[in-house]
Amino acid sequence: MGYQYFTAREKMKHDKKQKLLDQRYLKMAMIWSQNSYCKRRQVGALIVKEKMIISDGYNGTPSGFENICEDENNQTKPYVLHAEANAITKVAKSGNSSEGSTLYVTSSPCLECSKLIIQAGIIRVVFTESYRLEDGINLLKRANIEVKQVELETLEDE
Repeated sequence: MGYQYFTAREKMKHDKKQKLLDQRYLKMAMIWSQNSYCKRRQVGALIVKEKMIISDGYNGTPSGFENICEDENNQTKPYVLHAEANAITKVAKSGNSSEGSTLYVTSSPCLECSKLIIQAGIIRVVFTESYRLEDGINLLKRANIEVKQVELETLEDE
């Protein structure tokens, strides 16, 4: 895809349309997060390329494991996969490419997921809630990946 030159008016129209798309995909990721069996925190992710959802994921245990994310002390089990990791491995398994795509996720990525995002060729990450640590976001920015936090608006606001 080559460079696109916009007039100021076209850029405003493009930015407004992108903001609307970001809101809609984040709402879909929020709905997808409800599939998670995790009690402490439910996170959803979508990978979108050329306005098509090419993968999705939510946090949970690996395939074939019991759907219980927390131990008896309410701590997250060490083998629970994050939503971003699930979406990235799912798209890899499908044979599709996430090169040049956008990741929509309900919580900002951790450091480990940020490494996967970089390696997967994702060029943009849009999220709603901030994770307690910012090292993942800082790594994405260092890799020149566009990172955007978006506050979800209600349907009436659209």
